Amino acid sequence: MTDTPQAFHTNRRRFLQASGISIALPWLESQAIASSPAKTKRMLLISNNLGVLDRYFFPEDSGANYKASKYLEPLQIHRSQFTVFSGLSHPYVEGGHSTENCFLTAAKHPTGSQFRNTISLDQYAAESLGRQTRFPTLNLGINIDRANRSLSWTRDGVLLPAIDSPSALFRLLFTNGTEAERQAVIQKLKRQGSILDTINSATNSLNTRLSKNDRRRLEQYFTSIRELEKRLLDSGQWESRPKPVVDEPPPTDITDSARFIEKFDQMLTMARLALETDSTRIVSLMVDAFATGVYHYEGDTKSMTGYHNLSHHGQRDEYLRQLETTDLRQMALLSKQISTMKETRIQDESVLDQTMLLFGSNMGNANTHTNTNLPILLAGGGFKHGQHLAFDRERNSPLSNLYVSMLQNMGIATDQFGSSTGRLNGLNF
Repeated sequence: MTDTPQAFHTNRRRFLQASGISIALPWLESQAIASSPAKTKRMLLISNNLGVLDRYFFPEDSGANYKASKYLEPLQIHRSQFTVFSGLSHPYVEGGHSTENCFLTAAKHPTGSQFRNTISLDQYAAESLGRQTRFPTLNLGINIDRANRSLSWTRDGVLLPAIDSPSALFRLLFTNGTEAERQAVIQKLKRQGSILDTINSATNSLNTRLSKNDRRRLEQYFTSIRELEKRLLDSGQWESRPKPVVDEPPPTDITDSARFIEKFDQMLTMARLALETDSTRIVSLMVDAFATGVYHYEGDTKSMTGYHNLSHHGQRDEYLRQLETTDLRQMALLSKQISTMKETRIQDESVLDQTMLLFGSNMGNANTHTNTNLPILLAGGGFKHGQHLAFDRERNSPLSNLYVSMLQNMGIATDQFGSSTGRLNGLNF
């Protein structure tokens, strides 16, 4: 009797176990038929560091039959593809604007004298999945203060600067250099690798002569070096492969920071292109509203004051009206992004089915500098959506529980991240 693919798979496994052989066999077509590969999963993580007006974001009702709030109305055509959350925050992450670097890390007490950030959600996922793509992650920003702010942080708590130029990002993703240029890059990577070898050799002998704290610092340094070495190796391997081709024309940077809504739209397009071409599977995007001055909140009409000052509205009607218009325009951009991701297909799935789109903020209420009850929305990714998951707005559940659910959805075997106590109840995939 001829073995079916499944039978072949079973018999092959038994043979290896019985014979005690522990070697890697070559790829076999029949084996590929027998096993169903895990579905590709992606992340798009977006944060506005001044948040939104909470009064218009959270629905009053919970569950699947909630009435959409004003800010969720532009998203109602996608109601079955997203979940809105209330009652989530990071425990002991307090201090107003100082929490903006902790949105994806959950690092406690950011105003403390001994504060050091921890690894962000995107980098944590990249440690398991990042080598599958040309770029393990992409860290993007809009009007970003690159020296002081980022959503992305290394395991050692080092800020990773954000890319804030769509044209530079386009060249990085889609522009192939000449053969001579590629070889020059490869040689440069090799030289950098040899320099790292020298650094390792020169510092290894120090280890036995250092204090406990110094040895810890040196080990952190070596960890960074080893990570850099892996990235250099990956870069060299990818450099010889052609970059994907897209139909989109190269973007022209919007240099006027007052056009931040248009800049947001432009960077969302770039994030989508990066994901759908599989250039990366993990993208973070910080909207640095804090660093945004007077801006065009509606057409050519400018705000009365800078975004930060506007957020401290003190219940002034005109400030609130301008903030409401600004927030609604951002919600419309999210709706547009979800629509495009739904319409774009990779094999038998939409990009939205494959991608978890997270929108939120470290700021629950910018007017009062509150860092609890954060505005959080998650779309796509294959989760069972269409509900308002309402947790206790006074005694919040850890936002990191949602992050654990997202990591598990990506196929990463973990039940802990940041301040989590497990995965988030009520959210399933």
